[in-house]
Amino acid sequence: MGQEVKVQGLVLQTGNIGEYDKRVVLLTKERGRISAFARGAKKPTSSYAAACQPFTFGTFTLYEGKNSFNLMWSDIDYYFEKLKTDLDLIYYASYFCELASYLTRENNDEFEILKLLYQSLRALEKKTIPEDLIRYVYEIRILACYGLAMEAFACTNCGKMDDLIYFSSRRGGILCSECREKGEQVLTIGQSTLYTIQFILSSKITKLYTFKVSDEVLVQLKKITKSYMKEHVNYQFKSLEFLKLIG
Repeated sequence: MGQEVKVQGLVLQTGNIGEYDKRVVLLTKERGRISAFARGAKKPTSSYAAACQPFTFGTFTLYEGKNSFNLMWSDIDYYFEKLKTDLDLIYYASYFCELASYLTRENNDEFEILKLLYQSLRALEKKTIPEDLIRYVYEIRILACYGLAMEAFACTNCGKMDDLIYFSSRRGGILCSECREKGEQVLTIGQSTLYTIQFILSSKITKLYTFKVSDEVLVQLKKITKSYMKEHVNYQFKSLEFLKLIG
């Protein structure tokens, strides 16, 4: 026998199923990442139309069958309408959702990632800091939520907490000057960049998007996060192809 369940979450993705139905992927507080079918959602008179839009946040009532969920009702709190009026922001938001969808699982506790995603989309809307900085903050922190945090507080080899000047994605974080192996591929990391990563890893999610950085730090963050993502995720995200078009 199926049962009715109520979840709070955000729509990561939507897709068409047949002539009239839609499938939505939700990241939820209670059940992690789940998929649900919205019967008749493509019909003009459907009450599910609002709930089947990407980036929609609210409470969803689902019928849990043996093998699937069916959407029954929704109470939407936030639509992120400002995102949908700016094509660049749509690309960033789509990538954030695709990355969250890739890393999360059904019945896992994904509440921290849900909070991070929500705050990151809000930061995109507010436009108080550059979109690329929001991206790097999001990538660093979501990997930490997933259990792949960069080591940014001590040398990954000897544990030394000073003279930290190199970053090795292969080794998972920073190295002191004495622990770099001859010929090892590393990135040089400035103190301001190191402090920025430490702040990203240790701050409350609600405080993450309250700072700006210099152009030099932004360039280093780009190199470090790109290298780290390639080493520890190495998945071709479709939405990244659009981001490459805008730099």
